[in-house]
Amino acid sequence: MASVMLPVEPTPGFSFENCRRNEFLKAKGYKAPVATKTGTTIVGCVFADGVILGADTRATAGSIVADKECAKIHYMAKNMYCCGAGTAADTEATTALISSQLELHRLNTGRVVPVVTAATMLKQMLFRYQGHIGAALILGGVDSNGSHLYTIAPQGSTSKNPFTSMGSGSLAAMSILEKCWKPNMTEEEAKKVIRDAIAAGIFNDLGSGSNVDLCVIRKGSVEYVKPYEKANVKGTRTGNYKFKRGTTEVLSKKVVPIIIEEEIVKPISSDSQMDTS
Repeated sequence: MASVMLPVEPTPGFSFENCRRNEFLKAKGYKAPVATKTGTTIVGCVFADGVILGADTRATAGSIVADKECAKIHYMAKNMYCCGAGTAADTEATTALISSQLELHRLNTGRVVPVVTAATMLKQMLFRYQGHIGAALILGGVDSNGSHLYTIAPQGSTSKNPFTSMGSGSLAAMSILEKCWKPNMTEEEAKKVIRDAIAAGIFNDLGSGSNVDLCVIRKGSVEYVKPYEKANVKGTRTGNYKFKRGTTEVLSKKVVPIIIEEEIVKPISSDSQMDTS
């Protein structure tokens, strides 16, 4: 009988078998891929009557500010919205896809979709791609079970918190949230906390900037304020950069005439045309 080769089970623990390969490729001049640096500050918190989400509006492409008015708070359903940090295209495509599935869910059931359903759909999709979709999300909404706020990482892990922040400016924003948030805040108190948290991210992170957007989600109503406040106000130009003719002296002048030669194309006579019939 022919022998059957059984698969060898991997040894437990960490595997460093690719380290020598990576060093060999590095010595040959191949550069290792690097993660794309993105910049965003998104926050959310629960207050007495609902949930408030906040985000900045700066979209960057490397060291270039690509968009100053980027909308980072995305519609999911009538009772929930979602903030996105990471790759702008990934956050928009992911939230739009799940939003369409939530609408189908509502039409099939005839009920308001629970927020936990959207959180489950989002994390199942992101886990399927193991972080290759650069979408870090904060989902907030209100349903029959109360107010809910979820953090969804690009790898699919989730957590439910009374307040949270994500993005490159999340550390500065979290310092404000941990200091100022308290249970059962009023709407105005929660707006100020979210505004201060986003402003902390804008003024302490180069990837965050421009304006502060807020989305207030209550039971039965939603208020999307864009912009809530302009954090980075552009200054006025004080200098005059228009100069009079003759300010710069012309040392020499040379005019080169441009001669255009037109080629005359003779029309093809009907006698010389080939008979293709």
